[in-house]
Amino acid sequence: MAGGAREPGRSVISKIAAILLAVAEEGGCTLTQIAARSGLPLSTVHRLVTELAGWQVLVRDEDGRYGAGPPLAAVASARPPAPLLDLRERAVPVMEELFRATASPVRVGVLEGTAVSYVEKTSRHRPVTRLSPAARLPAHATALGKALLAVAPTRTLEAVLRSELRRYTPGTITRPERLRWLLRTVRMSGLALCDRELDPTGRAVAAPVVVPSRSGTAAIEVAVSDLGRDVPSVRTPLALAAAWLSRELAVPVEPAARLSAAGGDPA
Repeated sequence: MAGGAREPGRSVISKIAAILLAVAEEGGCTLTQIAARSGLPLSTVHRLVTELAGWQVLVRDEDGRYGAGPPLAAVASARPPAPLLDLRERAVPVMEELFRATASPVRVGVLEGTAVSYVEKTSRHRPVTRLSPAARLPAHATALGKALLAVAPTRTLEAVLRSELRRYTPGTITRPERLRWLLRTVRMSGLALCDRELDPTGRAVAAPVVVPSRSGTAAIEVAVSDLGRDVPSVRTPLALAAAWLSRELAVPVEPAARLSAAGGDPA
């Protein structure tokens, strides 16, 4: 099993993805840093990074650090697809109102593959962020992601459960069957919780936003300080915000409006 004797459960694609995500999270990285962040042996990282550099997907600077090459940078700078632009524009008033009601940071996101793309409202003085290819969260380690997985198609959920459930903190759920059981409770309660699973202090509660007339779903999340104390107070405004956003997303977008949001001109 060339290049994978010590990691029989990881495919070449998962290893390359781990390397690219490690570089994307931190920018320029040494081989040792990439190995530490990706959880791969240094020999595997050296082999794969050398090949990626040969294709100019990664580039090496004078200090021996690797960053995104021209093909990867072009993908990262690409404009988000129209459905995501549509989501952001329609979510803004909902997020602003939920932020006013809870005085807490708010996120709205959708699943893209096995990760979550999101926009957020973090401050009274700052608008909702723009969608960015770099704004990605692990689905299994966030309330937003668990709300999305709870109502995701079976094939999407199974793809996440088969992937590496990376441990970010001691509270991160890394066992597929444990995650599957928790998602059943999300479906029953309509709420997903995160208790210091992505970072040591982060807690949040999220609700899925189901839109029967459209493929896929969204989710909306509120950051909290204490789950036991804060969940009862945010439950109602969060449910109302999810219902509001569901109604907003159910309304078909006009082609001209979609082109305008994407920065294009009608033909």
